[in-house]
Amino acid sequence: MTQWGLWPRSRVARGAWYALGLALFLFLLQQLFAVLRLSWGQGLSGWVSFLSFIAILFFSILAFRWLKNKILWRLRNRLIVTYVFIGVIPTLLLFAMAFATLYLFAGQFANFIVTSEIHLQLQNVEAVNAAIANELSVRLQHGEPPTVALLESLRKTDVIWKHRDVCAWYGAKPLPICGDGKGNTPFTQPSFVHAPFSEIVRDHGNLYLRTANLLTVRSDKLLVVSSEALDQELVQEIANNLGEITLYGTGLALQEPSRIEGDSAGNTGKATQSAGEPKSGSTGEGTETPRATFTAGTVPEGASIFDHLITFGTPLPVTNWETGDRERSSPLVKVQTRPSVLYNRLFAALGDFAKGVELILLAIAIVLAVIELLALVIGTSLTRSITGAVAQLYRATQHIDRGDFSHRIPVKSRDQLALLANSFNSMTASIERLILEQKEKQRLENELVIAQEVQAQLFPKEVSQLESLEVHGFCRPARTVSGDYYDFLTLNGEKLILAAGDVSGKGISAALLMATIHSAVRAYSMEGMPIAREALAVGAAASSGMMLASGVDGAEISPSALLSLLNHQLYESTPQEKYATLFLGIYDGHSRKLTYSNGGHLPPVIIGQDGAIRRLEAGGMVVGLFDNLSFDEGSEQLRPGEVFVAYSDGVTEPENDFGEFGEQRLVELVRENRGRPLVEITQLVTGAVDDWIGDKEQPDDITLVLARAR
Repeated sequence: MTQWGLWPRSRVARGAWYALGLALFLFLLQQLFAVLRLSWGQGLSGWVSFLSFIAILFFSILAFRWLKNKILWRLRNRLIVTYVFIGVIPTLLLFAMAFATLYLFAGQFANFIVTSEIHLQLQNVEAVNAAIANELSVRLQHGEPPTVALLESLRKTDVIWKHRDVCAWYGAKPLPICGDGKGNTPFTQPSFVHAPFSEIVRDHGNLYLRTANLLTVRSDKLLVVSSEALDQELVQEIANNLGEITLYGTGLALQEPSRIEGDSAGNTGKATQSAGEPKSGSTGEGTETPRATFTAGTVPEGASIFDHLITFGTPLPVTNWETGDRERSSPLVKVQTRPSVLYNRLFAALGDFAKGVELILLAIAIVLAVIELLALVIGTSLTRSITGAVAQLYRATQHIDRGDFSHRIPVKSRDQLALLANSFNSMTASIERLILEQKEKQRLENELVIAQEVQAQLFPKEVSQLESLEVHGFCRPARTVSGDYYDFLTLNGEKLILAAGDVSGKGISAALLMATIHSAVRAYSMEGMPIAREALAVGAAASSGMMLASGVDGAEISPSALLSLLNHQLYESTPQEKYATLFLGIYDGHSRKLTYSNGGHLPPVIIGQDGAIRRLEAGGMVVGLFDNLSFDEGSEQLRPGEVFVAYSDGVTEPENDFGEFGEQRLVELVRENRGRPLVEITQLVTGAVDDWIGDKEQPDDITLVLARAR
């Protein structure tokens, strides 16, 4: 067995032989118990079946492995099998799906014919019932006898109306147009009809087409109901030129064929059993199994060997006449017909043109078969060339594995395999370029790291806290470097400049513009420097909102004038599309007053001790976009315990499935924790923003500036 390769070596093989041996042992033991007439063997059949299934499954896996190792080890054989799976099997599946689709379509079309004919008959009854209801309402309105001339005329002239029942109730009183005139009607007055009704109903074990119209006459209700039995006679008319139609249902009275064909009394199409009396053996509606109630029509003869019988069924929605509820166990209509009959009915209007359609479809099928055969032959012939190209690719990959990116595959043809070889050669050349680009990228990343370190030095590391004001700032770039800006600058021991801004764009260009703003703010804010005095002269011409505050050795520029100077400088020194939003405020420790101007930045807020907020909106447009701009200036008194909050759009605009984080969440978070240290408030805010973003990438720079009066 080892020589023949039959000795089990793997776990699957040992499991297969073990399951097979145990199944055979239990089977023999079961047969022995059966011979000895012992009842112990009855419980072994399930184990035998289960172990046999396990053995078959494991042996199938082993057979697949053997087929893979013995037959599919060559690439050529694998390609042939691949062609079969790609070309032949999908075609067979396509044909199978087409035949299944045609069968389902034919069956559904046959059901559509039956159901449409039934609903057409129901619409006919509904139209006449509406006319009868209108005539009755007119007679009752004028106090005339409740007789219907239309109904009497129909019963005399139309054979169909001899099998239809029409009843009317005025209030709870039946009108003498149906029944025996003494209040005995063929069906009860429905209590669930409050609007026009037209359905198939079950009443005492029989199916009917019933329609009802409800009218208001003299402050009372007039209800007119028309009913026609859904019996074999009616279905026989539908089955003509279609096939055999059988109605299945539970709790339905059976109809005998003899009464359908007509008896000596001339009755046709009515069931011999009384309504509501199922045949012997029935357990009543809801418990008996569906059975054939009646059959109408005959199965047509096949036109050819391909004209197979089509059997399809569809449920009929039925309403219970006693309750008005839709029944769960709907009757089933089964139709048996042939494709030729459905084809003739479907293309009856096309005439001879239908034969042309048949020929076109046949020609398309033949062409597709020829194309499929040619594809299989051509695919098989290309196997050798494909295997040769694979061998060349394998040798080339060995060169690449050794780091020899200069190796190229010789190209001697102009087919797709040649394109593959050219693509491989292009790939090796691209790898050489990528190695050089990677080195350049590494150099740029190192420079970005240096730029990040330089920018980190621009943000204030240690802030000289005023006696009446504590401040804290935080900035986290979305990329390596940031375009957001904040700064704290002490003027003369009791005054502090608070700055917060956001530069348009991201990356290196935004970081460079941020550094420009940082240096300009600090340069223009220095006391006693000539550049400050010259800047004041320029700002005086550009802004009417300039304010001079006396210092020790020089003049301090006001926030509005400083914004005007920065706007002029950025407009002159940056491209037209570059601009920035900037908030500047000067806090005076003596007066506890914050003088500010806002250049298009998101308005900072001051949160009072009582939780009320004040927005700092005085200012103007963004800086650097237009020249000669003036900025308004505002002031706010900071009382002890009030918190100043300035932020960038990276805090409020991150989105998730619930929308933006928003200013409201920021304010609520700071308001609830305004007694905590400013560092902790910053951590809470940034943590909440991170939770809001989730596992997505941070979309923008996050900057937060906090100050609290003491």
